[in-house]
Amino acid sequence: MFYKLNLSFLGVLLCSTLAAIAQPISLKNATLLVSPSVLSPMKETAPQMLIEEVAKRTNLTLKTSTAWPKTNTLTIAFVLSSDRELLGKTIPAKNDKNGAEYKAEGFRIVSEITPKESTLWIIGADARGVLFGTGWVLRKLQWLAGTAQLETKLDIATAPTYPIRGHQLGYRHTANSYDAWSVAQYDQYFRELAIFGTNAVEGIPFHEDDKPNPHFKIPASEMRIKMGELCQRYDMDYWVWTPVTFELTDHDKRAAELRLHEEFYRKCPRLDHIFVPGGDPGDNHPREVLPFLKDMHQILVKYHPKAKIWISLQGFSVEQTDYFYKYLADNNPDWLQGVVSGPSSPPMPETRFRLPKKYQHRQYPDITHNVRCEFPVRGWDQAYALTLGREAINPRPYAFAEIHQTYAPFTDGFVSYSDGCHDDINKAIWSMRGWNPQLEVREILTDYTNFFFGKNISEAAADGIAALENNWKGSLVQNGGVETTFSFWKNLETSHPALKNNWRWQMLLLRAYYDTYTRRRLIYEQSLEKQANAILNNISKNDISKTMEAALATVNKADAVNIAPDLRQKIEQLCADLYASIGLQTSVEKHKAKGYERGCVLDFVDYPLNNRWWLADEFKKINSITSDDEKLARLKIISTWENPGQGSFYDDVSSVAKGTRVRTFSDDATDVAWWDNGFSRARLSSQLFQKCPELVYDNLQPGARYNIRVVGSGEALLRVDGHRLQPIVYNRDTETVKEWIVPLSLTQDGKLHVTFDEPEESHLNWRKQSKISDVWLLKQ
Repeated sequence: MFYKLNLSFLGVLLCSTLAAIAQPISLKNATLLVSPSVLSPMKETAPQMLIEEVAKRTNLTLKTSTAWPKTNTLTIAFVLSSDRELLGKTIPAKNDKNGAEYKAEGFRIVSEITPKESTLWIIGADARGVLFGTGWVLRKLQWLAGTAQLETKLDIATAPTYPIRGHQLGYRHTANSYDAWSVAQYDQYFRELAIFGTNAVEGIPFHEDDKPNPHFKIPASEMRIKMGELCQRYDMDYWVWTPVTFELTDHDKRAAELRLHEEFYRKCPRLDHIFVPGGDPGDNHPREVLPFLKDMHQILVKYHPKAKIWISLQGFSVEQTDYFYKYLADNNPDWLQGVVSGPSSPPMPETRFRLPKKYQHRQYPDITHNVRCEFPVRGWDQAYALTLGREAINPRPYAFAEIHQTYAPFTDGFVSYSDGCHDDINKAIWSMRGWNPQLEVREILTDYTNFFFGKNISEAAADGIAALENNWKGSLVQNGGVETTFSFWKNLETSHPALKNNWRWQMLLLRAYYDTYTRRRLIYEQSLEKQANAILNNISKNDISKTMEAALATVNKADAVNIAPDLRQKIEQLCADLYASIGLQTSVEKHKAKGYERGCVLDFVDYPLNNRWWLADEFKKINSITSDDEKLARLKIISTWENPGQGSFYDDVSSVAKGTRVRTFSDDATDVAWWDNGFSRARLSSQLFQKCPELVYDNLQPGARYNIRVVGSGEALLRVDGHRLQPIVYNRDTETVKEWIVPLSLTQDGKLHVTFDEPEESHLNWRKQSKISDVWLLKQ
């Protein structure tokens, strides 16, 4: 009997122990204990970050202590991997799986839960390891009403793959939001970047000091020092991007620039890296740039002995690039830390191959722009390009994960190019994939949504972000998923009113509303243009003026009758909310944005998605023509522009919706010519272009006569089936026509392969280089 009772007692004890172990780790009544070996500022920063972020979300108040608590409540212990014990308690032995807590910036999270005591160990390889371990806890905490909890059994160890993981946060008017931030807002953003694995921030000094800015909370000269202080607080590397925009042969300007640098170096509490782009901007030859950088370094190390100098080869010619590498071979400079690769740099594999191993290689990826940029949105519908533009809210998690995976192996990491908070999700993707390139995008997104929105919505919001990225794929008219995504986000909005003032939430809602509004407008306005073309097709000499008036009145219904006024009103409200919450400037007039290209989506929300502006201008030209026959001929071209008749074909070469025979996709394929500050009255197709499109035609009628017609500007060096043809019409002005006769011998197989040689125009700015926008194959 005694034996049986003991077995029963042991069973109860075992069950109670297992039940205790199975319970989630609750931070309610938790106590924070920091090892003396964790030095300032991380000794204060890491626990303060945990205390404050938990309090914001749960109203729980975590306590700090200098001794182990006597009651069985959770203790969160911050220690270094070099510690053996903390106030008499043995620290868990090294994790033999990968020893990540002993690698730079690595950490280990271990839970020790028994019926008598509960400890959550945050074990950092160094101060940054403690910070990033705390960030991991914050990302994984399940935020519920009045509580925050973790899984009960934890033993994870991880260290970053890439040592450089940073983002540029330039306090300048060019940015669409950063210039409106206070020091406190920068502090919070630095913290949130650190929580997602960022270890570097890049500032932009000198170039905004004398420029008036309606948004600055403090002068730029003060903010750049404050940013150094914040980097010190979060143990982040402080980078500075500082181009040389004057001729270095001007000795007075050169000396003045060095004096500016020295004053900044002397005042800045922390400074780790100075990055000077060779070009973009800047036109100096490396024979002038490199000695200047050497002089900069001599001044820099007087105040920051471990600080480094970097250069990019952006905009360098082949001769200049060769000069740079010869300089390295001849001089082997120790003052240079490495090379940065950004837009217009030589290919990254080539740079890593040519760069001696002693020098590091950093990427400068553009994660902030959508068109006219390093990584344009693939297959972006023109309606988005014309309205959302270059700096819209742009979560592209899966695209940028793929881009990172492509280029990261050639680098030691990255500091991204960012001009505002609109790319916030992209920053999280780059930072976390820089930490672990194998980390699933889905996990990053759920960590993001869990931390910023809460556990109850994390999965759904992660799905919603992925859906917003899919909104931008392919023809907008054919992408019915946009409406589904809108319904999804609208339901989330209704179900979670507590998130109304969360600026990240506001951004995602704005995209959901804006995408849907644009799609509905596009369908509506394109249908009006088809109706107008039908009216023009029935024109006669007796009623030319009245017919043009009727056609124009038809397309102009888009201005008279708004297809979705409720969505339009909501967009206006969300833009106002974002300006109030995070300083996002979506309008030049309302928010004093630097320029229309800087994320001013509110200014373009009603930009025409049919050709009504162009038609109005064309009709004025036609009215000045005296010959009725000429008027009718011109109106015939207009009405049949996209429908040239049976057996003929039309392609808007960069439109995913209207370029079905186009086979090329280049960086220019979704590019939009930036004319008249984005308010061009040109035909919509003329605002898209490629330099050298390739088109394939089949099912042609053998023996039929075909002409090829092209609209664009500059040159168009046509080949058909590899044969260079001579034009019969060749105009170079914008929106003018070129035309060729296709030899009968080339159409006998019923197929044609059309290509264009690229003209040598490297001496021209890209805006002045040749462009091709429309291509017809016309059956005669």
